[in-house]
Amino acid sequence: MNARKGEVFLVGAGPGDPDLITVKGRAIIEKADVIVHDFLVPKELLSVAKKGAEIIDVSKRGGEHLMEQAAINEILLEKAREGKIVVRLKGGDPFLFGRGGEEAEFLKRNGIDVHVIPGVTSAIAVPALAGIPVTHRGYSSAFTVITGHESADKEKEVLNWNALSSIGGTIVILMGVSAMERNVKRLLAGGLDPETPAAVIEKGATAEERVVTGPLSRISEICRKESIKPPALMVIGHVVSLRDTLGDLR
Repeated sequence: MNARKGEVFLVGAGPGDPDLITVKGRAIIEKADVIVHDFLVPKELLSVAKKGAEIIDVSKRGGEHLMEQAAINEILLEKAREGKIVVRLKGGDPFLFGRGGEEAEFLKRNGIDVHVIPGVTSAIAVPALAGIPVTHRGYSSAFTVITGHESADKEKEVLNWNALSSIGGTIVILMGVSAMERNVKRLLAGGLDPETPAAVIEKGATAEERVVTGPLSRISEICRKESIKPPALMVIGHVVSLRDTLGDLR
């Protein structure tokens, strides 16, 4: 074992634009001996790594993992035990549907020092850049962030769609393209107004961003016609109508 004590930094890369990473996040990338990164990480951030840094791609594409989570955990552990500064670089924020909590638990159990550098979450930043504030005094006093598909490891579904339909405010659904039609049906069945404004933002905070809007009852159909693909997030609520006034704010 290396005499130098290794450590792992769980770093949020932000929503897509490489300039939206935090100052602290960029600084630790520049110092890292090893960078273990996901697919949604802007490649420009990898270019600031120091010469000789080991860069390991553990992406998930099209629902297929290049590497299972257990294998990723073992890489982080192995590299830290070698006395290296390890950056686990994730899109958005590592603790918002990024499995950062699971990785931190695993590393702590194995005696590794873990640090978190939060990232700008796409749940707020991507709608904002598209001219959709998730809260607004005249429209929404709360917002709810959910995953579009729950883990298959759970014994039963945790989300209460009827409650979501009646809670009010804005709903942001991350990773929701593949299950969009099913999720919309659940919200409508729970009593959400079919005319509620909705938006789907593909590749948000990047030069390839596309935004489609429409009433909740038709948003799945609109996305099919426009061939919207992951990565994309969905925003549901009256704040979506503000895009007509605000336009693109990138």
